[in-house]
Amino acid sequence: MNITQENIDELNAVLKVKVVAEDYLPKVEGALRNYQKKASIPGFRPGKVPTGVIKKMYGKSVMVDEINKLLSDSLHKYINDNKIEILGNPLPKADDKTVIDWDNQKEFEFMYEMGLAPKFEVELSPKDKFTYQTVKIDDELVNKYVSDIAKRYGKVEQVEVASEGDLLNGDFVELDSNGEILPGGVFKTSSVFLDRVKDEAKKAFIGLKVGDKTVINAQDLTANAVDLASMLGLEKDAAESFTAKLQFTVKGISRLAESPVNQELFDKIYGPGNVNSEEEFKGKIREELAAMFVNDSERKFYNDVVDHLMGKINFDLPSDFLKRWIVAVNEKPVSPEQVDAEFDGYAKGLKWQLIENKIIKDNNLNVTNEEVIEHTKNLIRAQFGKMQQVPMSDEDMENTAKRVLGNQDEAKKIYEQVYGQKVMDLFKSKFSIEKKEVAYDEFFKSAK
Repeated sequence: MNITQENIDELNAVLKVKVVAEDYLPKVEGALRNYQKKASIPGFRPGKVPTGVIKKMYGKSVMVDEINKLLSDSLHKYINDNKIEILGNPLPKADDKTVIDWDNQKEFEFMYEMGLAPKFEVELSPKDKFTYQTVKIDDELVNKYVSDIAKRYGKVEQVEVASEGDLLNGDFVELDSNGEILPGGVFKTSSVFLDRVKDEAKKAFIGLKVGDKTVINAQDLTANAVDLASMLGLEKDAAESFTAKLQFTVKGISRLAESPVNQELFDKIYGPGNVNSEEEFKGKIREELAAMFVNDSERKFYNDVVDHLMGKINFDLPSDFLKRWIVAVNEKPVSPEQVDAEFDGYAKGLKWQLIENKIIKDNNLNVTNEEVIEHTKNLIRAQFGKMQQVPMSDEDMENTAKRVLGNQDEAKKIYEQVYGQKVMDLFKSKFSIEKKEVAYDEFFKSAK
């Protein structure tokens, strides 16, 4: 077998593979002998079918299979041995019009296109300055969370007049162009949670009493077609284009009353006797908020670095090849037009993946099996902590972590998390970082 590489440009190459009979015949003959041993054909004893009959029945299909296996293995070996960095996998050359005569040909030539990974450098320097924002845990934020918790543990009560945050139960009926009830139109007993409807719709509901009616445009109820479909008893597709006016008659108004902030609430959340005053309660919430927002700060800093490096490092991709490759390997049929429409997002993700892999390689970042197991244990501990279960023994924790990592998809995800943390730590050591505490609203506005 002879493989030669022809570089079209810096990002595209063609591999020419020449296969001669000596490359595949031994494997074909071995496969046919196995067929001969197992073949059960009327008129012949098992294992005694003549070689000529076996070749006539299976020869061509076995030869095609063996040549395809040979091509796959040889291409993989050639790429590895020559340390060629490719994107995707080699594809049979699109404009290769060669017709193969499998019945008579002994020698074959195949051509494959390759998309080559671009060459670029990544510099992580203290000259690059970033602001690492943290959320200011002030009294206003703590009090908001105290109120949210009190509502979560509160009780539902019936009220007379609807206000912000209430749940209204009632009947929707569809109206015609004259404002009359439309025979055969929508009629649905449903609920309206005012926190989820559009602002323009809220005004029509606030202040209503049981028995009151209000008229509203269907599309003003919610921006979510699934919610609208559920509310009106429609299919999602029908809800997306449903623009009729609706009359809503109030049959009941529910309100979630906040639980008193007292010892009973403290014991429900943290267990009996662990928190004994409102001051201690707020202190625990302050600690939990600070821990909770760490992930948001980390994510924002990471995204800022990604945006910076993506803007700073410029390189091209073998876009035409990648589009053909996506069409070829997609499990579901996808048109070139669909790929064109979504390619910019795919290319952005691929560019960052290449940059991150370059950072990992240049800085010799490695993840050990022990680190992955320990990270998995921490994830399990965090999950058990949320569920307030009895802590596992060390042996059970170890076995559980190994079972989780036995799932290939989960293991891949966890390895990526550990690598991601190492990349994050590298960023913090390489860049100049100024820490800044900002108000909750300001932080999430900038993070968005």
